[in-house]
Formats: sequence, C-alpha cells, structure tokens
Amino acid sequence: QVQLVESGGGFVQPGGSLRLSCTASGFTFRRCPMSWYRQVPGKERELVATISSGGSTTNYGDSVKGRFTISRDNAKNTVYLQMSGLKPEDTAVYHCNAEWYPQYWGQGTQVTVSS
Repeated sequence: QVQLVESGGGFVQPGGSLRLSCTASGFTFRRCPMSWYRQVPGKERELVATISSGGSTTNYGDSVKGRFTISRDNAKNTVYLQMSGLKPEDTAVYHCNAEWYPQYWGQGTQVTVSS
C-alpha cells in the first residue's frame, strides 16, 4: 500500500540545477520523516538528505551540504530535493524513503550530470 513515486531527474551540465519530487501515499505522510538516497552501480546506497516530519529539521550528507536542499509539502504528500551546483559525481539514481517504512522504494529517478 505504501507507494513512493520519484520524478524530476534528467540530464544536466555541471553547475546546473534540478528539482526532484517524491509523492507518497499509503501512510500518514505528515508524521513521517523522509529521506533522499542515491545509488550508482557498484557502490553502496548513500544517504543524501533527511527531513523531519514538520520540515523544521534537515540533515545532509557531507558531499552535498551547501548545494542541495530538502523540503516537503505535507498538504501534497510530497518531499523535494533542490539540487544546485551539480557535479558529475552526483550522477546516480535518486530514491526517496519513508523512515517508518524503510522496506518500500519507488522506481527512482535518474540524474546524469555531464558535459
């Protein structure tokens, strides 16, 4: 019943920006902390950012701090990841995840940063 649908990825040049969206359903979204992860082939999944249920508290991985911003709109059951100053090493499949339901993953959205 828990569903997560990511969107907004694409191809972008270094230094560019993208905004990813994740729309959730099947649980009480407004009470659940949310996270963004990314993964590339041959490497472990990396935690990118987290946000508290009300959106007041955020945390970021060291590699993206200062460049990415996580936010949420509880009225829309959506969590966002604003990405700026993109680098080739940001290339990955990005997934959102609900802290209360870590076993559920969506299809993810591909971000490719290349010139």
